[in-house]
Amino acid sequence: MKTTGKTPRRPPPKKPSNNQKDPVGVYCRARPLGEEDEECCIEVISNTTIQLHAPDGLKANRNGEFKETQYSFKKVFGIKTTQMELFEDVAKPLVEDLIHCKNGLLFTYGVTGSGKTYTMTGSPGQGGLLPRSLDMIFNSISPYQAKRYVFKPDDKNGMEVQNQVDALLDRQKRESQTSVPKTPTTRRFDPEFADMISPEEACKASGVDEDSSYSVFVSYIEIYNNYIYDLLEETPFDPIKPKPPQSKILREDQNHNMYVAGCTEVEVKSTEEAFEVFWRGQKKRRIANTQLNRESSRSHSVFIIKLAQAPLDADGDNVLQDKSQVNVSQLCLVDLAGSERTSRTRAEGSRLREAGNINQSLMTLRTCIEVLRENQMCGTNKMVPYRDSKVTHLFKNYFDGEGKVRMVVCVNPKADDYEETLLVMRFAEMTQEVEVARPVDRPICGFAAGRRQRNQAFKEELTRRLEDRGGPVDGDSPTVLNQLLQSFPPLPPCEISGPNDNVTLPRLIEALEKRHKVRQMMVEEYNKTEQDSNLLSKENFIQEQRGRLGEKDKMIQNQKNEIDRLEKKSKMLEYKIDILQKTTNIYEEDKRSLQQELESREQRLQREMSEKRRMESRMQGIVTDAKLKWEKECERRVNAKQLEMQNKLWVKDEKLKQLKAIVTEGKTENQQPKRPSREKDKVPAKRSASPSPVPTGPPVRPLHRRSHSAGGERWVDHKPTTNVDLDTVLQPNIPNAIKVNAPNEKALSKCDKYVLTHQEVASDGEIQTKLIKGEVFKTRGGGQAVQFTDIETLKQENPLAASRKRRSSETGPDGEPMEGNWTDVETRCSVALEMRAGSNLGPGYQHHGYPKRRKP
Repeated sequence: MKTTGKTPRRPPPKKPSNNQKDPVGVYCRARPLGEEDEECCIEVISNTTIQLHAPDGLKANRNGEFKETQYSFKKVFGIKTTQMELFEDVAKPLVEDLIHCKNGLLFTYGVTGSGKTYTMTGSPGQGGLLPRSLDMIFNSISPYQAKRYVFKPDDKNGMEVQNQVDALLDRQKRESQTSVPKTPTTRRFDPEFADMISPEEACKASGVDEDSSYSVFVSYIEIYNNYIYDLLEETPFDPIKPKPPQSKILREDQNHNMYVAGCTEVEVKSTEEAFEVFWRGQKKRRIANTQLNRESSRSHSVFIIKLAQAPLDADGDNVLQDKSQVNVSQLCLVDLAGSERTSRTRAEGSRLREAGNINQSLMTLRTCIEVLRENQMCGTNKMVPYRDSKVTHLFKNYFDGEGKVRMVVCVNPKADDYEETLLVMRFAEMTQEVEVARPVDRPICGFAAGRRQRNQAFKEELTRRLEDRGGPVDGDSPTVLNQLLQSFPPLPPCEISGPNDNVTLPRLIEALEKRHKVRQMMVEEYNKTEQDSNLLSKENFIQEQRGRLGEKDKMIQNQKNEIDRLEKKSKMLEYKIDILQKTTNIYEEDKRSLQQELESREQRLQREMSEKRRMESRMQGIVTDAKLKWEKECERRVNAKQLEMQNKLWVKDEKLKQLKAIVTEGKTENQQPKRPSREKDKVPAKRSASPSPVPTGPPVRPLHRRSHSAGGERWVDHKPTTNVDLDTVLQPNIPNAIKVNAPNEKALSKCDKYVLTHQEVASDGEIQTKLIKGEVFKTRGGGQAVQFTDIETLKQENPLAASRKRRSSETGPDGEPMEGNWTDVETRCSVALEMRAGSNLGPGYQHHGYPKRRKP
């Protein structure tokens, strides 16, 4: 895959090195209070120092004392300072530099209502810095101005020189338009600007180059909400559906200077005409503010004065047709928006956002000043964020050494603006520490000086001579020649009277010398007349070609209109593309942020779901264990209670039987055989177990009875040490069994069956054995548990003991039932085997091998 690199950026032109730097000139001007009894927080100490007092109710220190701060400036102007005094110190040096091909930047900074607009514009009779600068410029260059349209902007922040024919055509085209008056002196101006400056206050620059020709161009722009609008652009006004103004863009010229592309530049020839252009921009600004419902104090206004100058040719008659010899200098007069906090504006909605954007542009200006100061004082090389705001981006060349920078800080001494004024003072103090490279002098052409003066003197001398001879000044050239021929001095007599005649020859020589001088003058006049005839022929040729040029002019005009339409359409499309690109970037950024948020929420949801499942399983296990525990506990308590009640009933039954036996002892003595004595009768009544009766016959080999649980499985045979050996013939026998005295996890893990041999005293005082069987299974925690499934009961009875079983057929003499005797030997010697399948005896009869549960 073939890749193509980007075109390298053209290197900037080499600028003359100049290590001299000047600090930014910061001046302070205090306006008078609105009311005499109003509290003041500013005091002018000297012509360079100002002091701020904290107003009543605002304690700056913790100890309750007022905090006073002092700030120093290049010069401080009090409330009695006139507009002329301010102009002499601040703007006049910048105007002189403008005439000498150097740039300048002057801006006013302060809180809304501090007098910025008054300082920049002024009022009738009290003209501000802007009208006085224009008046000084035209007073200085008025005799040396070029004709209109000799200089023409090239739409790339430069100027080009037109020839006499093109300039003449443009002038004729302008004069043919009825909307433009022929002379500026016949215009009627707005009375607000008619008497700005009195003639006594007019000033003039010194050292103006008389061998150069000058032209002044002005432009007026507004920066609102970080968009640039042209206030001099002529757009059709629709009162029914007014269209919002189109914003302009910033571009960089071949010298890497920033300019507003497509901005209207108007050539003006007098102070009055410049005032009218400025007033036209002001009116358009007010109309836009009214239509868009916005405040003028929340926008930056920039009035740009461009001075184009080029040297005259060697004859001192016309401007030199060389674009490289044209010098363009500009003076920017900036009225910044009010610097106050957003909370003080009391704005809401879109107004609040616009106020935030204005504060953001001023904050960017402060940031640029801070970075410049840090780079110069600390030797760092941080990038200055000029591009973050249109204001700083437009004037970045001035801070890079393209001209002088001066700032007038306007302050309002009232106490309500104390906090905002304090921030303004801090910013102004920091700005003074920034140094800007001093602009260098631009080279001039190598023609001899005094060309204009010599050409003017020659024209005046020729006119005087022609007037002295009584001839018309603007007559035909043959008439002038005839008059010159008739004005020859007559020749004196040429006859010589003798060899000693010393009068005739000198007189003849003197007459011939006079005729020679007249001849030389005639030759010069002839050459001049020939030049005039050539010019007349050229003018006639121009007149002849005017019809053809008119047609071409219409064609060109149509093409220009088409080009303007296409350019406007292209600008509109570029503007829409820019807006769509910004919107796309915003949507893409929102999409990425939402995607990241969605992914993070999905991950969090997955973690929460896994945690929920883990907690559910854990809680389910805890609930199951608790449920089993409480079920076992309840069963144990129920069984224990049943056993206790059975014991109580058995005791009562025994007492009743004993009582009945005592009562019926006399009656049954003759009928019932006497029970042979047993060894158990000799022991106390309360004993846990009784031994088997002593066998009277020969010893019998004990037979082992097979348990119901015998099989191929492994068994855990649990026989507690407290059990009594009964020495019976039939004994339970479990093969492949592990015999233990207490259950343990090791034995349970090796077997799958479990049997517990349990002995207890029956109701007749005999010992009965219960085989409690169950199955071993593994638990979730890794241990073993036993679930009981079967109970086998082994019971031993004495055949000689009195039978407790009553026969239903035997009754007493009174019809009461009587205790029956044992019927036969088989019944007396039988061993009862009782089994209950699936019996659940509760926690008292269950033995678990649970290990301790570990925390997850």
